[in-house]
Amino acid sequence: METRAAAGAAQPSGQRTRMRLPPRVSLRTAAAADVPAIAAIYGEQVATGTASFEYDPPAVAEMMCRYDASVTAGFPWFVADDDQAGVIGYTFASPYRPRPGYRYTVEDSVYVAPAAAGRGIGAALLARLIEACTARGDRLMVAVIGDVANGASIAVHRKLGFVEVGRMPGVGWKFDLWIESVLMQRALGEGAAAAPALR
Repeated sequence: METRAAAGAAQPSGQRTRMRLPPRVSLRTAAAADVPAIAAIYGEQVATGTASFEYDPPAVAEMMCRYDASVTAGFPWFVADDDQAGVIGYTFASPYRPRPGYRYTVEDSVYVAPAAAGRGIGAALLARLIEACTARGDRLMVAVIGDVANGASIAVHRKLGFVEVGRMPGVGWKFDLWIESVLMQRALGEGAAAAPALR
């Protein structure tokens, strides 16, 4: 496991990471009209996976409330749009913690429809989110990988410059199992090398 010092130094800068997308797929800013598709992708993960520790898939109206609150607070959302299948993945940033001292740290979320997995879409979405959060002036992005068994998510984050900084054995209970989560992080912009612009 990498040290916290290494994590703070990992891939700093607002360096743009170019990720190749499959044919017919493009990335764009999410809109309210995308929320039903976003809710379907997330709901499937809630019902069948351990990326989220929610038990019941949220209704579209609840996901709309979450989306509206996040966008109003200035956090970026992006979708991967297949010109035949529609929205097949999404990503967004959220506050890592609510207290003001954490305001330059964000947490990422990336979800891809099962039928679109393994095509580089998650990596492309995450790269776009990193770029947007760097432009916002954020200095650190944290990933809380819900399940240590989610090797694909861990690999995507590592590919985009994240390093592992900790594990939490038995932090979640779902499907009658104790689940171990993985914590990863990546510096944005100057990271912790200089004071941030006040906001």
